[in-house]
Parts: sequence; C-alpha cells; structure tokens
Amino acid sequence: MFRTMLGGKIHRATVTEADLNYVGSITVDQDLLDAAGILVNEKVAIVNNNNGERFETYTIPGERGSGVVCLNGAAARLVQKGDIVIIMSYVMLSEPEIAAHEPKVVLVDEHNKIRDILSYEPPHTVL
Repeated sequence: MFRTMLGGKIHRATVTEADLNYVGSITVDQDLLDAAGILVNEKVAIVNNNNGERFETYTIPGERGSGVVCLNGAAARLVQKGDIVIIMSYVMLSEPEIAAHEPKVVLVDEHNKIRDILSYEPPHTVL
C-alpha cells in the first residue's frame, strides 16, 4: 500500500506578482524550490491564507535569490500581490518508506528569504 505524504513545503511565502497573461503555473525562486525539495514542473498544491483559496499547478524556476513567487495564468485570479501562500508538494511512499521520511518545511520571512528549514511541524505552533 502507498500513502500520500507531505514531501516539501514553503510556508507563508509572500506573493510578489500575479500575471494573468502568462501561460500558467507558479514561478518560485529556485533557492526556495531546492530548499523544499520541490522540482521544476512538479505538481504543487497552493493555499492562499488571505482568502482561503486552494488550488493546484506546477512549478517553474524563478531567479535564484530573487524571492519571486508569481502566480501565472488562471491561478493569478486566485491571489493578489502581497497575499500569503503555502506551497506544498506530496510524495507517494510505501509503508516501509514512511518511517524514514522527513518532509522539508521551509520557513520564509516577509521577503521570501529562508529563515529556517524543519523536517516536522510542531503541534499547536504558529510559525
């Protein structure tokens, strides 16, 4: 049996742009993708903390160190510049793999610079 588990997460990133005319996806600073273990073209789930929207798209690499988090195409209608989002990838793991699995939880500041990287989320914690 396989289970779907959190693979990587960029927690509380600030949307820097929303481009309705781009051909879809989310552009994310390559440094953030690397830190979270999220690949280019990987499917991700996105949660908008400002309006509750939840949606899926795929990643494209943004300039390293830029802090860019840009929702493109139709997804641009679900966010506004300045919104806070959570970007998550998931992995399929077998029961034996689950015990050794540690997701990468990337905490960022208001400029999308890495503050910390965790392998867990403490319960009842506001990050």
